[in-house]
Amino acid sequence: MRQGGIVSPFPAAGGSLANGAVGRPAADWEQRYRRTVITTDTVATAVVVAAIGNFFGARDAANWHEKWGILAFGTELLVLGALAVSRSWAPGVLGQGAEEFRRLGRSLFMATVVLALGGIALTSRNIKLWIFVAIPAIALVTMTARYVLRLWLHRQRKDGRCLIPVLAAGSPATVRDLITRTRRFPHLGWRVDAVCTTDGLGTDGQGHGGDQLDGVPVVGRLSDVAGHVHRDGYRVVAVTPDPHWSPDRLQRLAWNLEGSDTEMVVAPVLMEVAGPRLHIDAVLGIPLLRVSMPTFTGGRRAIKGIVDRTGAAILLLLFAPLMVCVGLLVLVDSRGGAFYRQRRVGKDGREFTILKFRTMVAGADRARAALADRNEGAGLLFKLRRDPRVTRVGAVLRRYSLDELPQLFNVLTGSMSLVGPRPPLPEESAAYGPDIRRRLLVKPGLTGLWQISGRSDLSWDEAVRLDLRYVEDWSLALDTVILWKTLRAVFYGQGAY
Repeated sequence: MRQGGIVSPFPAAGGSLANGAVGRPAADWEQRYRRTVITTDTVATAVVVAAIGNFFGARDAANWHEKWGILAFGTELLVLGALAVSRSWAPGVLGQGAEEFRRLGRSLFMATVVLALGGIALTSRNIKLWIFVAIPAIALVTMTARYVLRLWLHRQRKDGRCLIPVLAAGSPATVRDLITRTRRFPHLGWRVDAVCTTDGLGTDGQGHGGDQLDGVPVVGRLSDVAGHVHRDGYRVVAVTPDPHWSPDRLQRLAWNLEGSDTEMVVAPVLMEVAGPRLHIDAVLGIPLLRVSMPTFTGGRRAIKGIVDRTGAAILLLLFAPLMVCVGLLVLVDSRGGAFYRQRRVGKDGREFTILKFRTMVAGADRARAALADRNEGAGLLFKLRRDPRVTRVGAVLRRYSLDELPQLFNVLTGSMSLVGPRPPLPEESAAYGPDIRRRLLVKPGLTGLWQISGRSDLSWDEAVRLDLRYVEDWSLALDTVILWKTLRAVFYGQGAY
């Protein structure tokens, strides 16, 4: 049963457990969304190639077909072929995390390399235009189009549409955690429609049980999972930790799901690691999950450093007029200097002086002790939603994170990065345990996962988890996504006070 009320190229996913066709609408909208992405990429590439060919080719109209037509057509085929080879249109990555843009970037880089080698082989004098103008233009247009489509998809998911029906199978506690996460982050596209537990009940170990778990029907036992999938057509079986799941039973479940369109997803139970560090290898016929070491040095880190300093320099030039105006407003609004300097802890525990626009009255640090009993911050953080020390101009600066613009100087000098964990105070760092101190293995960031996930509204444990996740699983693609999402987080001001 499809949900109505909206006219779009992507029908809403939905349906009831009773009609035995939950999976069909999801597959329908997924295929339509995939076709829309392929069409968008094709049209965007064609428009860019045609525009460049017509603009530059018109200058040499006599040999247009020889010098421009073949190159234009070849570039189009090369880009689309690279997208297909890199599986950039795979349904599993469309609208999901940084992997979609990572594959798109990898495809365009592959096309650039092949185009350059082809130009050398053919001794073409016009190849530079297609390498340094056409491919970057295609990247800009296709990534923007993908992002717009993703925004639309996420909006539909927040309204309960275009969701993938999931059957969760595991212990009540771990399944409940999965249900909570899917409801908290609907843009990820999962909706737990049914649950299977060891005894077929939603017992939580405290005497509470029944045929529902957090409002989701408990439809059977873990041994019945395959039967429910074939009968009701769930798109994903999410296997969460439970003593029932031995290697033999997991393998048997995988075999029983063969022939269906259902994907089996097994939640890790050893550690919370994701992204490019996870690899599956077959050793002596045994499938092993290999976890590579986190990258703290090397070529990618060097590239990140170059991007940080170059980006900071460009942003300082762009925001220079705004920063001058903000500084003058701070000076006019209250007594004291325009800037606020504070000691923070950076990479490897080294302290540095962070720069901000002053948002509080002069001497605010000395008044903190008197406000200690009103602290609303999580964990080691000190925060007040209505801090009496904040000035009128300071409240606006904090709302839109404009007070943090001077930290671009910290990025330029190398003590901070554009993306990274939140820079802690020395007293916070001194109270860190060994696990939390892993935040100090990388440079702190002007923005990060905490910034785009709610900032001060997050619990201390959630903030730490996000920072540690970034330290462990960072990538250049993830940095790009975080920087992009920071613009929206700053505009809405969620968690900023």
